[in-house]
Amino acid sequence: MKKIILILFALVSLTMAQNNNEMPPDAAKFYNSGNKQLKSGNYEGAIQDYDKALETSKDYRIYYQKGVSLKKIRKYNDAIEAFKASLENNPEFDLAYNGLGGIYFAQGKYDLAVEAFKKFEEKTPKDKLKKKAKQYIARSYTKLGEKAKGNNKYNKAVEYLTEAVNNANYDAAYLLLAESYVELGKYNEALAAAAKALKYRKSISKGGPYYYEGMAYKGLEQKDKAIAAFNKGKSDKQYKKLCEYELKLLK
Repeated sequence: MKKIILILFALVSLTMAQNNNEMPPDAAKFYNSGNKQLKSGNYEGAIQDYDKALETSKDYRIYYQKGVSLKKIRKYNDAIEAFKASLENNPEFDLAYNGLGGIYFAQGKYDLAVEAFKKFEEKTPKDKLKKKAKQYIARSYTKLGEKAKGNNKYNKAVEYLTEAVNNANYDAAYLLLAESYVELGKYNEALAAAAKALKYRKSISKGGPYYYEGMAYKGLEQKDKAIAAFNKGKSDKQYKKLCEYELKLLK
């Protein structure tokens, strides 16, 4: 997930690097040189060129490209400052919000990632990028839900995970919802979430949804359905032992 987010804003930065209209000649010279350095993988050299460009212009595009370069060498805090400077000079620049969101996600600051990706969705005029933003929002909320669940705050987890699936049909969020609902004793809701996890499954194994489906049926005292679900789940190596354990209990 981190890789997907961080790659996106790096790629779009290269496509917008050609647009240097209205930039002072000296700044444009170093800006274009920096873009070539960035494209070739010389990130330190790119940063030096962008700093030289900034001596004669505070153009938001220079700060943005500098932020991308800093991100490449994992100087995340410096990259954040560069993206923020880009936004100070152009608050409507959508890609800088995406850049911030990607770094916050990489740092595990998922609440800040949500805010940044929401601004990205709001500012970008492109439907394709709006859809991407909603996917990133969903994944950020899922991480918040996972953290809350890990702290046994299941109601809070459900709150975050519901926000996640309201933005995108993310299989991992549905799976965590199923688990959280089982813990809360809300078995019908757990069944619905497990079904959605299976329907939209891309990043998770099939054993998880079947396991929590079995746990929900067990909670509803529907033994035969629970056994059927656990039997399906045990074909998944990740959930094999858990499902076999529950099957033994149901004999």
